[in-house]
Amino acid sequence: MKKSILFLDNDGVICLSDNWGGRFKKKGFDSNPETPMDIRMDDFNIKAVKVLNEIIEETGCDIVISSDWKRHGSLGQIQEMYVTRGIKPPIDLTPFFTDLAVKQLLPKDFVLPYFDRIETERHIEILHWLNEHPEVTHWVAVDDLDMGIQDGWGLTNFVHCKRPHNEGIKQSGIKDKIINFLNS
Repeated sequence: MKKSILFLDNDGVICLSDNWGGRFKKKGFDSNPETPMDIRMDDFNIKAVKVLNEIIEETGCDIVISSDWKRHGSLGQIQEMYVTRGIKPPIDLTPFFTDLAVKQLLPKDFVLPYFDRIETERHIEILHWLNEHPEVTHWVAVDDLDMGIQDGWGLTNFVHCKRPHNEGIKQSGIKDKIINFLNS
C-alpha cells in the first residue's frame, strides 16, 4: 500500500516574504505559547495554499512538518493552525536535531556556518523520521533551504523553492516536481 509523505517547510514555501511580519499586525497578537498559533505566526500565501491543497488532493500525501515553526507549538497547535488556514492537518513533526543521538557522534568542535548548519540539521531530522517510519513508500522534502545533493551529501527526494521568497511553492514547475516524487 502506498504511503506518501510531504516534508514541509513553511517560510519561503507557503509563508512567503509578503506575509513575513504579518503576525505583528494581527489583532490580539501575543507571543504567549497559549495563544493560538494562527495569531502568533505569520499567514500563509493564499495561492501557495491552493497549490499545496492541489498536491495533497492529487497524491493523497500526508504532511510532516520539517519547518522550524515546530519550535513554536505542539503538533496539536500546528494541526489546528493548518485546519483554520484550510489545509489538511499534518500528521507529525520531524524530531529536533538536538534530541537525536547523531549529535553525539559529531566532534565537539563541529561547527558549520549558520545556513549550512540549519540545512544539515533539517536533512538529518528528515532522514531520521524516515528511518523510524519504514511504511513510507514515497516522499519528498520541500524547502527554501537547499538540501539537494551537493558534494555527495543531501536529500535525493528534494524540491527547492528558490528565491525570490515571494513565490515559494507557486514557482513554475515546483508543483509537478513534488507530484512526480509522490506518485513515482
